Amino acid sequence: MSEYISNPEEAKELLPRYRLFYVAIALTFFSFVLRLWYLQIIEGTELREFSDKNRIKQIKNTAPRGLMLDREGKMLVENRPGFEAVLTPQYVEDVEEVSKALAPILGIEKEKLVSKFQKSQRQNGPYAPVRMKDNLSRDEVFRLKRIRLDTPGLEIRETVLRSYPLKSNGAPLFGYVGEISKKQIPLYNQLYRGLTFDQGDIIGKSGLEEVLEREIRGQDGMQLVQVDAYGRETQTQTPNIYDEQIKDKESIPGYTAVLTIDKSVQEAAYKSFMADGRMGGVVAMKSNGEILAWVSTPAFDPNEFASGITPQLWSTLVNDPFKPLRNKVIQDYFSPGSTFKPYMAVAALQEKIITPTTIINCPGSIHFGKRDYHDSLKGGHGNISVYEAIERSSNIFFYKMGIALGIDKMYAYISQFGIGQKTGVELPRENAGLMPNSTWKKQALGEEWQPGENLSAAIGQGFVVTTPIQMAVGYNAIGTGGKVVRPFVIKRIIDNEGKVVREIQPSVLRDLTQTQSNGIHVDPATFNVVREAMRRVVQGPRGTGRRVNIPGADIAGKTGTTQVMGFAASDIYTLCEKRPIAQRHHGWFVAYAPAANPEIAVAALAEHSCHGASGAGPVVREIMKAYFEKYHPELIADFMKKESAAKAAAGLNENIEGE
Repeated sequence: MSEYISNPEEAKELLPRYRLFYVAIALTFFSFVLRLWYLQIIEGTELREFSDKNRIKQIKNTAPRGLMLDREGKMLVENRPGFEAVLTPQYVEDVEEVSKALAPILGIEKEKLVSKFQKSQRQNGPYAPVRMKDNLSRDEVFRLKRIRLDTPGLEIRETVLRSYPLKSNGAPLFGYVGEISKKQIPLYNQLYRGLTFDQGDIIGKSGLEEVLEREIRGQDGMQLVQVDAYGRETQTQTPNIYDEQIKDKESIPGYTAVLTIDKSVQEAAYKSFMADGRMGGVVAMKSNGEILAWVSTPAFDPNEFASGITPQLWSTLVNDPFKPLRNKVIQDYFSPGSTFKPYMAVAALQEKIITPTTIINCPGSIHFGKRDYHDSLKGGHGNISVYEAIERSSNIFFYKMGIALGIDKMYAYISQFGIGQKTGVELPRENAGLMPNSTWKKQALGEEWQPGENLSAAIGQGFVVTTPIQMAVGYNAIGTGGKVVRPFVIKRIIDNEGKVVREIQPSVLRDLTQTQSNGIHVDPATFNVVREAMRRVVQGPRGTGRRVNIPGADIAGKTGTTQVMGFAASDIYTLCEKRPIAQRHHGWFVAYAPAANPEIAVAALAEHSCHGASGAGPVVREIMKAYFEKYHPELIADFMKKESAAKAAAGLNENIEGE
């Protein structure tokens, strides 16, 4: 056994190997010491900063968007505080489990939460926070805080929500806000130089919210907080250690926009438009171009966009046949119908085709070409002048004016009023409509203008299409004796110190009493004749707009009824109200007041209302009433007393009947 216990020869042979092993151990230990020395002494400061930055998270403090006020400082668009639930993908281990926990609290199906989370990851990447729900209630915030520690990646953030006190009233004008898309980020960063847009930012999507993005956006702030390994905010006894140059940055609210809108007139316009469930658009404008009221219906509630619109509601709005997302005041164009006739009268008088005393025979119909053209009154109007033709709205009179003028002469005059042209109002996506001429038809359709088309154009049908805002501008030009103004709705922009940084002044685009570039001008006497005829429409014994009359306000205007489709001669006089709604005529009423020296012009279009006087007329009347009651109560004092007495009597009768 001693041979195994001790063998000096073998030990001598293994000794070099032991020495090598000891050297290896020493070198390994020295390497560790050297590495530790390098990390602690050489790289220590940098690594410490890196470690601290990993536990420091930057949180953006979104700047409140600027307010929108009416011309008197009354609130139109504001902000309110809120909370939102956010998930940060990089800290979420199992989105299915997290969504299962969130679903009963947020009141959203688990599958929808998972889908929203995964969609954001695909579109915005794995590090962009996902806003799961906005506008949290107090109960939702409390319940989320209870599960927050057990839900890595969940945050409850304070936020600022856009608020629209008027709701759907004026919604297409004010617009709405929404989250910026991934595709919009580089476009907006290039478009709005000096501003920075990131994922999750809220931007103006339409209306004034979109137009005023630069002024009312504000500057976002930044806050630094300590977080744990799951990205959750935490507190430690060790203070934050990071670059002293990085400090919390306060957000700066956006500038305030003061609009030309008069809130009381706006509310009167909306109330009257909604009274009988009307659809369409109305705009009220001061004679210098300042917009007082702007209504487009059906509309939407922009508060639903601010708090995160559901896919179901979005689908409903998009697929609604009456287009609630469109701004009918500037985007949808319609045949003006008989509201086109005052423009025709201006052209015919100025071209000496008629004089104020010329009498034209207007039977129930005339034959031209291969068809009959019918008057608005089945038996016709007999022998009438231009005053009576406008007051009673004779088609035959203006058919004959169309034949005499021809489309190119019509275009030369009427285009100068702004018909078929963008007005230049600040709102986005304005449509120009169309005032045709023979050159347009040749270029657009490759066809020659036909003589029979002069008759359709002469009564505002055929290819002629316009918008309510164009009609307001055009009638205002007639009322003011030829001043075509640019309409505008932004009055001034005010910074956070109350200083005016931008102010918009009224502007006259052209004076039609002066010779225009196409050689056309209109004599003041011509305007006087047409203005008197339009005054008779509202105040004359046979005027088609008599129900709009407000004694003392001195309103002048014109009714218009526009066919939405053609009808056979045997069916042309069928009662409109008995037709399916899609076949019912549109009703126009355009007016200004006072007739002698206009201060306000109003253009209202009531879709499928059958008649201008009964469909659009009451809207114009209520707007005029609100305006004069506020700015010139002395002019309509007697009228208001009589109306109040009538209402009181009606209320008394209702009480008696009720008893």
